[in-house]
This record gives sequence, C-alpha cells and structure tokens, in this order.
Amino acid sequence: MSAVPPERRQPCVLIAEDDRFIRRTAEIALKRQGFTVLTAEDGEAALQQVLTSAPDVVLLDLIMPKVQGFEVLRRLKQNPKTASVPVIVLSSLGQEDDVRRALAAGAAGYLVKAERYLQHLANELDKALRH
Repeated sequence: MSAVPPERRQPCVLIAEDDRFIRRTAEIALKRQGFTVLTAEDGEAALQQVLTSAPDVVLLDLIMPKVQGFEVLRRLKQNPKTASVPVIVLSSLGQEDDVRRALAAGAAGYLVKAERYLQHLANELDKALRH
C-alpha cells in the first residue's frame, strides 16, 4: 500500500475545545467538509496531540482546563517543532483586546463562538492552510 501524496491527503484539524457539544458539532461539520479531525478536551492534551499527531491546523479554545488557550498558543509558537502549525482561536471571548492578544501571539485567525461560526470555519481553515 502506497502513501497518499500530500496534495491528495485530507488536511488534518485538531479541535482543542473543552465543551463536548461544541467539540462534537465542529468535528461533525469538519468531517463533512472533508477534513480529518482530531480532538483534545483540555490544553495539556492539545499540546501533546500537536506534538504526536502533527495536525495541519489547530482550532483552539481559550478557556480550557489544565492549560489555558493563550498558554497553549504561546507554547506552540515558541516550540520550533510546532511554530509553523497555524492556530485559529475559536472562543467565546470576543473583546478586541482578546483578539489582538491572540493575533499578536501568533494566531492565524480568530472566530468568536456564535450561532453561525461553523459556516465560517471551513473558510478560515482554508486560508490558514494556504500560508
């Protein structure tokens, strides 16, 4: 059995989200869009998953148990092995300061959790993966 060429492989997305309903909803939506999906329910698991599974992009909640999202983002961007992995913040924190802080820390995008965020998710992932 031969390996799938990179241009034909489905992009792999890690959803780092502690809310089970949101995590599962995003997982289903992204799988329908053709993405391979991994999940982590806390910041510690997210960091480990990025190191072991090398996803193409990370969707990161900011308020999570064990390791908060801003700290996960900081660690990912400081580690040479993970610094190039695009991180899109997916958070209920929608204040301009939070958005600025995440983007300044290296986030590739920022989505505020809302009723319609899943419609914009695939577009943000496509943009992040093109960089």
